[in-house]
Amino acid sequence: MAFEGLTSRLQKAFRDLSGKGHVSKSDLRKTMRQIRLALLDADVNFDVVRKFVRQVQDKAVGANVLEGLNPSQQIVKIVDEELTKTMGTKAVPLNKAKTIPTVIMMVGLQGAGKTTTAGKLALRLKTAHKAHPLMIAADVYRPAAVDQLVQVGQQIKVPVFQMGTHHDPVDIVKAGLAQAHRDHNNYVIIDTAGRLQIDTKLMNELKRIKALAKPNEILLTVDAMTGQNAVKTAKGFNDALDITGVALTKLDGDTRGGAALSIRAVTHKPIKFVGEGEKLQDLDIFHPDRMASRILGMGDILTLIDKAKKGYDKKKAEKLTKKIQENTFDFNDFLAQLNKIQHMGPLKNIMKLIPGMANNPIMKKANMNPKQMDHIKAIVYSMTKQERAHPEILTPSRKRRIARGSGRPIQIVNRVIKQFNSMKKLMNQMSNGNFGGLGKMNKMMKRMGGKNPMGGMMGNNPMSQMSKFGMRGMAKKAKQAKKKRRRLQKMLRRR
Repeated sequence: MAFEGLTSRLQKAFRDLSGKGHVSKSDLRKTMRQIRLALLDADVNFDVVRKFVRQVQDKAVGANVLEGLNPSQQIVKIVDEELTKTMGTKAVPLNKAKTIPTVIMMVGLQGAGKTTTAGKLALRLKTAHKAHPLMIAADVYRPAAVDQLVQVGQQIKVPVFQMGTHHDPVDIVKAGLAQAHRDHNNYVIIDTAGRLQIDTKLMNELKRIKALAKPNEILLTVDAMTGQNAVKTAKGFNDALDITGVALTKLDGDTRGGAALSIRAVTHKPIKFVGEGEKLQDLDIFHPDRMASRILGMGDILTLIDKAKKGYDKKKAEKLTKKIQENTFDFNDFLAQLNKIQHMGPLKNIMKLIPGMANNPIMKKANMNPKQMDHIKAIVYSMTKQERAHPEILTPSRKRRIARGSGRPIQIVNRVIKQFNSMKKLMNQMSNGNFGGLGKMNKMMKRMGGKNPMGGMMGNNPMSQMSKFGMRGMAKKAKQAKKKRRRLQKMLRRR
């Protein structure tokens, strides 16, 4: 995932600083050098790095941080503020037209994920904003580009206007806009052509489409994995088209994350969306403050809550709570919860939103293979309806049949059933307020995972750590962190 290397190196720099009883100017210079090298290694633009380090150092010296209490914590606070400022301070919404339709023009190079991002955006507008978008297939050059957009539209049930590949893209856009007016679509998303690199022919075509459509939003799709090239691409498109925002894709890939830290500073245009997954639901609003928190390894509780809220059904939640309290939680309920977790995204990425889990040694040792969750689901699907509803009837012969049906060893089937029963008992105790202290809960978790307390249904999995504090504990941690930030801000203002 993006920022892993940067987070690790920044945390090391802060650990070295916090281990000292007194922080001197020499210590500060050493820390600034470590931060500079960490940012450069993450492929952040050189000018951005130089400005960033200078501002952090000037703030630390100007606020007399070195002479105050907890200077290392105050420096972390300054770095957090500067990271947020570099990426844009706050989330920027889509521009919206005064009268429908709002026209969004998607631009970018080939391979950046422009067509997929157009579909993701259409789905987001449809579900989160109850909109009725129309997508226009204006890429007539890339093989199967039109077919791809049509297939995406069918998946998300959003209409796609297309005229094949034998018409001028400007004419296609003109006809598509006319249909949007007739059908009263409140959003139009134009999927334009891309190239392997910026050229005059591409830009002239995009300028013609812009002149015709007068888009409210020109959204540049940039591949985060291209590093410095992403910044050059953004600058090239911005100089030619005056883009209004950026959608950063593949942020969950093996990327150093420098593009996210550089684009805003170089183009002065906001990153509005980030894609962190291949599914059409995997498009999130970009929050600079949350991303800064993640880069510093402090987690991102608000994004985790947002993900948990997606698809939340109050009636179903109340029904589930009642079943847990009555100790009637069964494998059907368990399967539903597994599906919800998978819907939130890769488990490894979810764990890193929890404070303290990014670059945690436990995380590095943990086996977070997403296929393991599918294996568990295969075991549950191999049960009969009666067995899922009444786990107590699972006899050895039934377990052997389930093992054959799921293609998993009998030992794994036994372990999943045993852990399910332990988890069921634990949830019942928690829901009825019978915690018996953290020690008792930890013992329960150890029984669930064998000798390793981190063990669980998906092997060596840190998900069980969440049970130590639950959502209440997470909220408490977030509240404590907020109070701590306020105290630091007051101290800095007094100085």
